[in-house]
Amino acid sequence: MIIAKVVGSVVSTQKAEQLLGKKLLVVQPLDMESIEPDGKPLVSIDTVGSGVGEIVMVVAGSSARQTEITKNTPVDSAIVGVIDQIEIEGKLTFNQNKGG
Repeated sequence: MIIAKVVGSVVSTQKAEQLLGKKLLVVQPLDMESIEPDGKPLVSIDTVGSGVGEIVMVVAGSSARQTEITKNTPVDSAIVGVIDQIEIEGKLTFNQNKGG
């Protein structure tokens, strides 16, 4: 899993039938300690009702097809959780109530 910030959305009127009605979001991977951008943005299917500005957990590859929403769906990245806080070695690196 990686953490990422939801930074946008993708609208596609022509797509595979399995993607109809699914929300596609642009996520920017983040470094877990600094909560700064770490890598290129990617498109993820939303399975938890997340939105722009939220810090989320993202899975990739075959793991992205393990949710009820993504089963038998042609996806390689899925948002599977909204993060409330991150603590590493006793240090709080992110807290949604404090904005990071």
